[in-house]
Amino acid sequence: MRHRISGKKLSRHKDHRKALFKNLISALVIRGEIKTTESKAKAVRRLVDKLITKGKKKTLYSRRLIAAFLQNKKAVNRIVDELGPLFKGRAGGFTRIVRLGQRRGDQAMMVKLELVEKPGTAETRNKRKRGGKQNADKSDKSK
Repeated sequence: MRHRISGKKLSRHKDHRKALFKNLISALVIRGEIKTTESKAKAVRRLVDKLITKGKKKTLYSRRLIAAFLQNKKAVNRIVDELGPLFKGRAGGFTRIVRLGQRRGDQAMMVKLELVEKPGTAETRNKRKRGGKQNADKSDKSK
């Protein structure tokens, strides 16, 4: 029985599974989205949410905790410096899973695991809004 045992084994031993999760999380953090199987995405999503929550604190201690798990400086810096402030107002649910269809070889369900907000999108959205209002105000003044 699997009472009170969380997580999936994914037909891998502990070290292989841990390495897989580290690689998937690093790729997701650096690229913003990855394409993988549904079961892997669901397993990784829990860990990503926990790491981003730690990164929201933006302390040296949280940076070291994330670095101890990921062991990828680029991913750690991106979580703490970019993703933490980006998701500051959000309580959870930092990732989204979008189904893409079944893989041709073994019919495994493929999904796209992506961050709900991309680091550049919030800034560009605000610039567009400000730019649009300013242009509208200028055109009103010229009339």
